[in-house]
Amino acid sequence: MNQQQFIFSDEYKYRLRRHLLFWLCWWIFFGILYSYTAKVSLLPNFERLPFAMVDALVFLIPHMFLSYSLMYYVIPKFVFSGRYFKAGILVLFFFLVTASISALIGTYLLPVIRVAIFGRDYDYIFNPTYLLSLLAGLRGSITIGGLAAAIKLMKHWYAKEQRNLQLQKENTEAGLRLLKAQIHPHFLFNTLNNIYSFTQNTSAEASGMITRLSSLLRYTLYEGNQPLVPLQKELQMVQDYIGIEKIRYGNQMELHIDLPERTTNYYIAPLLLLPLVENCFKHGTSQMLEQPWVHLQASIVNDQLHVKLLNGKVNEESTDAPVSGIGIRNVKERLSLLYPGKHELHITSEEEVFIVNLKVELVVKNEVLIKRDKPAYA
Repeated sequence: MNQQQFIFSDEYKYRLRRHLLFWLCWWIFFGILYSYTAKVSLLPNFERLPFAMVDALVFLIPHMFLSYSLMYYVIPKFVFSGRYFKAGILVLFFFLVTASISALIGTYLLPVIRVAIFGRDYDYIFNPTYLLSLLAGLRGSITIGGLAAAIKLMKHWYAKEQRNLQLQKENTEAGLRLLKAQIHPHFLFNTLNNIYSFTQNTSAEASGMITRLSSLLRYTLYEGNQPLVPLQKELQMVQDYIGIEKIRYGNQMELHIDLPERTTNYYIAPLLLLPLVENCFKHGTSQMLEQPWVHLQASIVNDQLHVKLLNGKVNEESTDAPVSGIGIRNVKERLSLLYPGKHELHITSEEEVFIVNLKVELVVKNEVLIKRDKPAYA
């Protein structure tokens, strides 16, 4: 078994083994520790060990409660999102609750369990009070809680570093592919300008398509490799693409576009929206012989871009192609790398309509200086 995979993998089998091994080690450690620290008992250490192992096993219940509350609720929901004050209050709350549960177990439940298993309880010099049990429970809670939080944070920062490395690798590979495939930009745009000059007086529609195509290519070449671009440019690029498709379909296509007016303060990773729009034309309207239609609605709510994209499609059995296409897969991969935990993408393919709902957290203008040299998720 690969050691690194055993520690960091999220596969169920590795997670289960990892957790079982951790709690087994914790149980043995605390059982031995209890057998040497039970100073209120008259029993020798070796005789206290069976009692201590049972105690440690029962105390795993509050320790698990605290650990999983911190690892799967407090830290992901509040620490990773920067709400540190609420996180601190919740940590204190869970510590006190766990200590209280431990005190109740130690005071009322464990004596009954010891008598049931061993036929006797500890021979105490004096019986520990509820307050002493509460302080002991708090000490154990801080120990296991700190260890659980450290493990969760270590795994988080490791995963984040791996995402950074993967993103850098993919950006490098994309740059190499672009260098291999691209025509020199000056030659390309000069050629388009010449074609535009010839078509301006003969076909207004053709010249309009060339103008929009030139804008698309310019955006792809010069803005596409930036970590962040103004949202206004990204939406304009989408409009240019739709404009080209609109000319191609003419009056046959029903088109409705609703875009936000105020976008000057917002930034987004480039080329996130185009594959979704392109997909609806490629797998939807292009397959419809009658009345093709596209509906695009975008809005900004609480610094979050909400996009709803609908298009008609032919009612066929092979309706999975739009969902599993290369463009859609690329969008999902980029969102997972650039916006982990800061996006929602839901794609639905029904009988006669294809629906895309996207929510992605935007970068506000005053944050761009901080995030200029980092991926959008940093």
